[in-house]
Amino acid sequence: MSIEGDNAAVDPENAQPANAQSATETPADDVLDLKETESLTSGSSSAQQADPGQPDEVEATHAESGPDEPQLTAAAPLPSVEADGIMDEQTEQNEAGREPVEREAALVGSSPSVADEPEIVPKRTGFFQERLPERVDVAPQVLRRRTRREVLLFGAGALAALAAGGSLLPQATLNRLGVIHEKKPWPGKEWLLNRARRVDDDVAEALFSQNRLVPTYTKSQITPLKNNYNGATPDPSYIPEWHLQLRGLASGLSVSLSIRNLLTRFQMHDQITRFVCVEGWSAIAWWSGLRFDDVLRAYPPVSQARWIRVESSVNLDPWGNPDPYFVSLDIPTARQPQTLLATHFNGQPLTVDHGAPVRLLVPVKLGLKNVKAVTRITYLKEQPKDYWAERGYSCYDGI
Repeated sequence: MSIEGDNAAVDPENAQPANAQSATETPADDVLDLKETESLTSGSSSAQQADPGQPDEVEATHAESGPDEPQLTAAAPLPSVEADGIMDEQTEQNEAGREPVEREAALVGSSPSVADEPEIVPKRTGFFQERLPERVDVAPQVLRRRTRREVLLFGAGALAALAAGGSLLPQATLNRLGVIHEKKPWPGKEWLLNRARRVDDDVAEALFSQNRLVPTYTKSQITPLKNNYNGATPDPSYIPEWHLQLRGLASGLSVSLSIRNLLTRFQMHDQITRFVCVEGWSAIAWWSGLRFDDVLRAYPPVSQARWIRVESSVNLDPWGNPDPYFVSLDIPTARQPQTLLATHFNGQPLTVDHGAPVRLLVPVKLGLKNVKAVTRITYLKEQPKDYWAERGYSCYDGI
């Protein structure tokens, strides 16, 4: 296209007839869009074809397109720059001016068509990358209450830690620090350990259930069980005269039972269970005997009895001197179906090494509760003394 052709297209004399003719054929809105397009096209062509040193002035005339049509004013002269750059700048300015208006309209709710954009939270690009801090809004009264509670908890924890740590220090050190005086000894770490042990016993007793059984095994899984008397093994000479004495009965009487009485009066039960020693070893053994619960039913204890003292008068210390052995057992454990007064081991009568003729078998307890060669059973209302509890071990000894 030549420059003359473009100038002729925007010449006012030539534009009037064309406008008049188009007014009869097109609607008013189309006429306005057409005139604006022709004005911009002619200006863009003139700016591209003309010499930059000699800018042309593009004049736009308005024509009468109808009685209700608004008249177009003359366009301002364009500087000698490329039209595309001018349009880009105008577009950016329009968008820049429109953004604050749209944002304000969205805030006040005057423009419901503008959707609120969700806040974009930056994601971590790596596993070890530090997490960006998150803002948490907390009411002042909640913050004050939380802060006060945390201070109190921290203070209580600090005092408890100080008391626990101080109890482990030697008496001489506490004396030197002025914490105690010579006439008033500190309870010592034994007191703290005994308290912790008692708490452990209480928790184990609370979790115990008579209906919970330990696992049983097959004969192919049986393993050897060693003689683990805490002292010397007794001489078998006591077996012919052996009797089991029952005391603390509801009848008020004392009963003495021989091994023959036990085997003929009570039903025998077999079970293969694991024997667990406090020393850290265990063995799977096959036991036979009468249930302790059957003895309790045949010879009921005194009313309100909660504990049982099980004794062995034939026990010896490591040097062969008499050393009676006794344990405390709660009645719910004695009524557990797997608690036996065992008379046989691996299908054979008990030997002296394993507590002949009758021993206590409690699979839910450690081995030190399984008294060998039981000679006396006493029912009591209060918890009796325990051989190993007096020497620093747990009293409950559950597994």
